[in-house]
Amino acid sequence: MSYFIYHRLGASERDPPSTIFPLLLDELEEDLDDEEHTSVSVIHETEWTLGFYGAGHVTYENVEEDDGPRHMRGVSREKAIELMQALANGELEAIETEPWQPGY
Repeated sequence: MSYFIYHRLGASERDPPSTIFPLLLDELEEDLDDEEHTSVSVIHETEWTLGFYGAGHVTYENVEEDDGPRHMRGVSREKAIELMQALANGELEAIETEPWQPGY
């Protein structure tokens, strides 16, 4: 299975090692005055996407299938990394069991 990550300033990488996930979250703490670049994301080859924002806000959606969006707030750093790893591994069923709320 393949996945991509998108950094806060728009750069992308295909199939990076999972050790990058904590560093990806660290980007959300840089330049907090920048209101344009506020998220990082992990996208599975099936187009399922997890978007991560400050304060533990996470979104989950599949734009290609018009499925979503859903969100959770207050997600811990550890849980965010777990979600990233699950998506990278294609464990979509596990992600679906999370307590997602409708919308962004």
